[in-house]
Amino acid sequence: MSATATGALMGAVLAAAALLFGFWGFLLVALFMAIGAVVARVASGQLDLRALAGVFTGRRTS
Repeated sequence: MSATATGALMGAVLAAAALLFGFWGFLLVALFMAIGAVVARVASGQLDLRALAGVFTGRRTS
């Protein structure tokens, strides 16, 4: 799936959440989408949590 199609799909999901559940439902869906994206990157090996933790603690640079 292309980045444009993925972005459009995410926008449609967030718009539906905003219409159905209001502002707080919209924020909750956006939060869960972000968590899901991070979990998917970790599971696929595209995101190294140890390196990321090192960047946030100041031990390493990005």
